[in-house]
Formats: sequence, C-alpha cells, structure tokens
Amino acid sequence: MRSKALAIRILSQLRHDRRTLALMLMAPILMLTLIYIIFAGISSSVTVGVINAPAGFIDNLEANNVTVIRYTQPEALRALEAGKVVATINIIGGKSYIEVDGSNPGNARTALNAMQAAKMNSVNIRPDMISEIKYVYGYEESDLFDNYGAVLIGFMIFFFVFLVAGISFLQERTSGTLEKLLSTPIKRWEIVVGYILGFGLVTVMQSFLISWYCVYVLDVVMIGSFVLVLLITLLAAMVALTMGILASTAANSEFQMMQMIPVVIIPQLFFSGLFNLPDWLAVIEKTVPLYYIADALTQVMIKGNGISSIIVNLSVLLGFSVLFITANTRLLRKYRRI
Repeated sequence: MRSKALAIRILSQLRHDRRTLALMLMAPILMLTLIYIIFAGISSSVTVGVINAPAGFIDNLEANNVTVIRYTQPEALRALEAGKVVATINIIGGKSYIEVDGSNPGNARTALNAMQAAKMNSVNIRPDMISEIKYVYGYEESDLFDNYGAVLIGFMIFFFVFLVAGISFLQERTSGTLEKLLSTPIKRWEIVVGYILGFGLVTVMQSFLISWYCVYVLDVVMIGSFVLVLLITLLAAMVALTMGILASTAANSEFQMMQMIPVVIIPQLFFSGLFNLPDWLAVIEKTVPLYYIADALTQVMIKGNGISSIIVNLSVLLGFSVLFITANTRLLRKYRRI
C-alpha cells in the first residue's frame, strides 16, 4: 500500500532526525516536570510588617503561615515600598490601620485574609474591629488583568518577536541566502547587526502597538511614564530578537523552531514573577530575561516609579542582548563557506 510506504518513509526520516525526535518526546516531559515542581513548590507564605499589635494577634498571624517582622512606622513604610513586606498593620485604640502592596493581587489577598483570620481568633481583639485599608500600589477594585497586564505585555512582545525572528533567520539559512552572504567579504558581526536592524524596525512598531493598545484601549493600569514603557518594551524586543536568531541556529526546520517555544519561552513565564516561588526556585528567576522585563514594567505601570528604579533591569536586558549578539557572531563561523 502506498499509504504504508509513506508512513514508513516518515518514520524513517524521524528516526534519522534525532533533534526533532528528542524535542517531540522530551519537551512535553520537561514541561510537565517544570510545572509539577513549580506548583508543588509555590509558597502561600507572605511577609507582613507589624507596627503595633497584641501578642495573640501576632501568634495567630504566624499560625496562618505569615512571616511577621516588627517595624517602626517609618521603617514599615520603607519596607512596603521596597517590596520587603506585602502589607503592614498598626492597631491603635480599637482600630487597625492596614497598608497593602496591591501590585501582586494574590499576595495582597493572602495577607488580608490572614489578618482577618488572626483578628477573628484573637481573644483580646473585637471581631468587629474597624479596619482602614490603604493600597500603596494598585487598588482594591483592580481586576487580574490590571495587575498582570504588565507581565502579559512583556510576554506577548517577547514571544512573537522571538518566534518571527527565529523563523525568518532560519529561512535565510535554509534557503542559502545566509551562505551566500558569508561567502562575501562582509564580516560576521555586520551580518548579525544587519539582521537586527532589519527586524528591529518591525519590532519597534510591534512594541509601540502592543503597549499603546493595552494602555489606551484595554485601559490597563498606567501610573508611570508611557515613554519608559516603550523603552522597556524596545529592550525586551531586542533581547527576544537576538535570542530568537540564536535559537534558530539550533533548528533545522520551522517545525523544530516551533518546538523551541515550550523549551525556551514558556518556562520564562513561570519565572517572570507571576508565582510566589520558594527561595531555591526564586534564584532561577534572576537568570531569565522575562523576569527583568516584567519587573521593570510593573515598577513603571503599577508603582509609578521612574527610571532610577529600573536602571538595573535595563542594564541586565542590555547585557543579555550583547551576550546573544556575541554568541550569534561566533556561531556564524560554522556556516561560512570560503
């Protein structure tokens, strides 16, 4: 049968294409393992700063898996603004004054629920005690898209630029265009820079469109400067562009390039700050570009901070770009035909 012969030929091709076979079999296993580790290790523990509260209330907080740190009033505000605590509480004269960092709605909700439970279980605190809640960042009525919009903007730009750049550069290589360029006197770094500049114009347009649409059409929370948002997204696109070109050197077909997504892109989403990871997993966050992109966008869009608060993030993203450009330049050696 001709169908049987065709099936045998495809299986034979896959048997000799070990890279595709490995991606098909191992990528899902790696993804499931990563998801299992992350969700099994997600910590529901939050840190709350206590200015003044009865000992029984503090004991109940700790019993609800809350880490308690004692502060003075000025210290508590600085700790909250620096992200060292999720919330602070000060109980004075039968009334509780709570300040919350709403930039992470999950942590904020966990902290508020823990304080409410601690209040209900404290014998020396009236259950109907009035609480005055103030959101330092974000607001109570904000929805999930408002709070996670900054992360999603960074992810969308990173994902599509990575994919388009990788497939486009792969087509240049498989069609023979790259080989012809390498046979000319043009230097390898000039080829890399040329591709980056060529794709860069499109990424500039994409970054502006996605940022503008989310902020002015979808009405995502925007407290800081839109110009800074554009700067962050442009650097994010640059990292994704250079990383996509680098990933394409390891792929022999568009099918293999598509399979790079669950290996390269999806894990970054888990380590972008969306989840409250334990310390040993949080270390990995500092090694992925999307973490710095999401953190910088959150600092500007939700917290309203200026460029001084994101200078480290921008420097790291620039460093990633330089690293990937250098790696791309070196890897082009194996394609040169002179």
